[in-house]
Amino acid sequence: MNILKNNFQMTITNGAKTLLLPMIMPMTMCVSLTACAHEVNRILPPPSVNEPATGHHEVVVFSGGCFWGVQGVFQHVKGVINATSGYAGGSAATAQYKTVSSGNTGHAESVKVEFDPQQVSFGELLRIYFSVAHDPTELNFQGPDTGTQYRSAIWYTSPAQQKVAQAYVSQLTEAKIFNDRIVTQINPLKGFYNAEDYHQNYLTLHPNNPYIAINDIPKIENLKRLYPADYRTQPVLVGE
Repeated sequence: MNILKNNFQMTITNGAKTLLLPMIMPMTMCVSLTACAHEVNRILPPPSVNEPATGHHEVVVFSGGCFWGVQGVFQHVKGVINATSGYAGGSAATAQYKTVSSGNTGHAESVKVEFDPQQVSFGELLRIYFSVAHDPTELNFQGPDTGTQYRSAIWYTSPAQQKVAQAYVSQLTEAKIFNDRIVTQINPLKGFYNAEDYHQNYLTLHPNNPYIAINDIPKIENLKRLYPADYRTQPVLVGE
């Protein structure tokens, strides 16, 4: 567990995570916000296998830790039409935040990304997912959050997406980009359930929340730094 988060009290306010002031100051603090990030934070090679750009609307679902940060990243990517926080991997009956947080539902906190492949390719989204949005080598946890609901997974919606995702994992593995094994699951999407309204656009609405400032704002900074051609200043928000 992250020592910084352990020293914060966490409560549920209107169903949302709220970090309060620490009872005891952490023994160590990050020198900078970027240093707190757990992602690769370097440019990855483009996929050697990519899908053809046909049509103007495609959907993929990404899981990679708390959906606040993952949603925030893809909301800042050019060509993304919408990015919605929600749940994938379990049933509709258990697709509620408090239930999913038990880690026993099969769900993972996820983000449904709708995009225009004429503007951004599926392969480019994978580069951002593997280098900026999360760390694909962390098994059933992501940064300070632990449990199967925080696992790394790609939920594809077409055979072409499956082929590209599997090929890219193999490509990154053979290139030894990561020191540890990639543990990202690649599964067909069988259902996606929108998260509660208070989870949508959370990073944009609560940039000063300590959890967001420490764990997620660095992701946006790294997206802008590493992939400036993909970065959009104004996020595309749910409900707009």
